[in-house]
Amino acid sequence: MPTEHFPLLGLRLRTPRLELRLPSPEELGALANTAAQGVHAPGTIPFTVPWTDRPPADVARGVVQHHWHTLGQWTPDDWQLHLTVFHAGDVVGQQDVRARDFAVLRQVNTGSWLGMRHHGKGIGTEMRAAVLHLAFTGLGADEALSSAFADSHASRAVSRKLGYQDNGTERAVVQGAMTIEQRLRLTRADWEKRATIPVTIEGLAPCLPMFGLPG
Repeated sequence: MPTEHFPLLGLRLRTPRLELRLPSPEELGALANTAAQGVHAPGTIPFTVPWTDRPPADVARGVVQHHWHTLGQWTPDDWQLHLTVFHAGDVVGQQDVRARDFAVLRQVNTGSWLGMRHHGKGIGTEMRAAVLHLAFTGLGADEALSSAFADSHASRAVSRKLGYQDNGTERAVVQGAMTIEQRLRLTRADWEKRATIPVTIEGLAPCLPMFGLPG
């Protein structure tokens, strides 16, 4: 079985409404289609890498290639876990958690995107809560970092709801123009105060060495 050699394929996160896991080839195609249909309002770019500012076919292909690339480059000291998010059996978006030297630093970063037609339903909060539970409860993280542009109100609202605190600003260049990125930080103590969404984890134990942790 592939999970014997790559146990991340058996990892599952579940919340009351969502399931997060690596996709099958067919589900990866559905994820690419969701991205191609739009993940943010036209005329805005909420990402430091403007991967959505391309024709729909190129956006879809980029999702597939990036998925394969991150899994192919995985090492215990430098990893990116891009989980497909399912709601009522439908592919609705992607939630990632990533880290370098996690076994030493105990720090993760998160990022996500959600298909436009699924915005405004609380899904973004629930899928972020799922990977924070993985990070803090499953992997023993001490802190989680995130960032958002000043006009990315929905993303910042999710962070506030989950207990993140401001952690300074940083200038970034997007499409040749400067923009201000708000950095955010969530400590274990603050997460424990706000962790009200129930999350279950399945299949984590055999994955621990892939995160740089004892099996």
